[in-house]
Order: sequence, then C-alpha cells, then structure tokens
Amino acid sequence: MKILFIGGTGNISAACVRLAQRRGHDVAILNRGNRSLADYSIEDAESIIGDINDEASVRQVLADRQFDVVANFIAFTPDQVERDVRLFNGKCGQYIFISSASAYQKPPANPFITESTPLKNPFWQYSRDKIACEMACQQACRELDFPITIIRPSLTYETVIPLSIMAWEDYTIVDRIRTGKPVIVQGDGTSLWTITHSRDFAIGFNGLLGNQRALGEAFHITSDEVLSWNQLYDAVGHAVGVKSVDKVHIPSALLARISPSEEGNLLGDKAHSVIFDNSKIKQVVPEFNAVIPFKQGIAETIEWFEADPARCQVRPGTNARFDQMIETYLSLYNSLPTLADSS
Repeated sequence: MKILFIGGTGNISAACVRLAQRRGHDVAILNRGNRSLADYSIEDAESIIGDINDEASVRQVLADRQFDVVANFIAFTPDQVERDVRLFNGKCGQYIFISSASAYQKPPANPFITESTPLKNPFWQYSRDKIACEMACQQACRELDFPITIIRPSLTYETVIPLSIMAWEDYTIVDRIRTGKPVIVQGDGTSLWTITHSRDFAIGFNGLLGNQRALGEAFHITSDEVLSWNQLYDAVGHAVGVKSVDKVHIPSALLARISPSEEGNLLGDKAHSVIFDNSKIKQVVPEFNAVIPFKQGIAETIEWFEADPARCQVRPGTNARFDQMIETYLSLYNSLPTLADSS
C-alpha cells in the first residue's frame, strides 16, 4: 500500500513508520524536514518537504497523488481536519486521525473504558479540541463518504518520559529521581493507569491500515498492563538504580491550584483511574497484543536518552518549579491543625 504519514518522526509515529516499512508498504512522510529521518531509524521512506498548515503549498507539492492511506499525527483542531478533508477527499482510501484517549469522559462514570464511553472533558482544551476534530471527521464521513478511522492513544511512549508531572521530553525528573530529590505524585499515588510503548501501539495501528473493518470506526490502542502511579514512578527509580523514590503526594485539585497549567493534565486526565478494554482493536486486529511491560520499556527509553548527552538536559527552571510547588504544599500542610490540636 501507498501510505502518507503527516508527521512521521514523532514519539508515536516513528515506530508506526518503521513497522509499515518492514511490512513492505510504500511509505512517504510529509513534514517540514526539520528532523533527519535517519535519527529515527527510518530509511528508504520518501521525504516530502512541506508544511501541512500551508494548504496551498501542500496542494501544490502533492499535486494529484493518490494514497491508499493518509495518517495525520499532528492535527489538533477541527479546522486542521477540515483542511485535510479538502486536500485528500477522493485521493485516499482511508484517512486516519490520531485523537486522544483523554477525550473520554472526565471524571469517568466508569473506570472501564470502551470506545462507546462518552467523550467529554471540561478540564482540558486539548481534549475538547480532539473531540471537535472527531466530530469533523464523522461529519465528513456522513456527508462526503470520506473514509475515516479514528485512533485514540493514551500516554504512549518511546522517546519521552511518560510520568505525570513535568516529564515527557524533559529529562530533569529522571535526574531528580537518580539523585534522591523529591518528585511530585498526584493524589496518594494509588490511582490506576495504563502506559503503552510505541512499538506495541504500532502493531495495532498497522493492522488498521487499509482494513475495511476500520472504516468509519474509532479505536483506542493501549497496553493491558495496569499499574498505580506509585508503581510507575518506582519503575523509573528501578531503571536508574534507586530503590526508594522520594515521592511527595499532593491532591490533584490542590496541584491545579498551585500550578494552574497542570489542571488539564491532571483533572482532565491522569488524576483518574482508567482501565482500557481493548476488545475492539483485538477483534479487528487479532495480532495485536501489547507485550512490552513498563519496567522494560522505561529502561530502554532512559538508555535512549543517555545515549546522547544532548537529550539529558537538566533544566534549572524545571527543578525550581518542582521545589516551589513542593514548598508551597508543605507550607500549607504544616499550617493545618494536628489531631492533637483538635482534640
């Protein structure tokens, strides 16, 4: 199949590209060309240089090319989906929109999440935009017979640190854990979460390429491993040789007051226990089975970071934010009356 990836060098998409190539697909990658494909172990893919947000230039670059599948990993607002419909309607056999599992109802009425769980997130604009994108996809499917498939990843990692507070591309939190500095964990750390390795995600994703049963449908693709946040932080500690991670547990609502930028990330996502039912993706893609446990995957990720010192930046600003948030919380906590005072 001829597959066009819009993006293609990201934390999730690069693994999907590599697997598509191994399976013999004819892969083209449309992006601005700011990243070397070789840096992501991507070889022999066609590189199409263009800014997807410049519709006129992309239309000119792609001309009348046809693709079996177009997969956009970097569409975040409904106008971007509407642009893709204009660009690819009649020119692809399947359009895959990468949404987000954070679009599911928050707080969840039921921690067991299926694709029929309502989409509603009053806490995070990012998630509301993804919901609006899905609605634009569905409208194009209904009115134009545009062949959509919606995929909802949930905290998928390979080249990022998938912890809940000030992590992701920031290596600072790994350094804090390694050097015994305290880190913040929301709540009491016992809420349950699922983190998925990109290579596992790629198996489910590739199984949907050109799959007639996927047209007009939405799927989440996640691991079946369910761990508490305390266990997830401890796994990072284990990967760097720390037996006991110094965790400061702060209620999520209070964290959102102390640092308003965390409201969406926590109240709109990671503060809640969620367990994903992967029955639908397994029915359509029987080969899908997430086999990389977090303990193994995060060790590989940290090795990837440490293979290049440029990836291991310890940012003073991030450290200062951690320390300030912890100091603010402890000040509030220590000002509360003790049980002895209230007796």
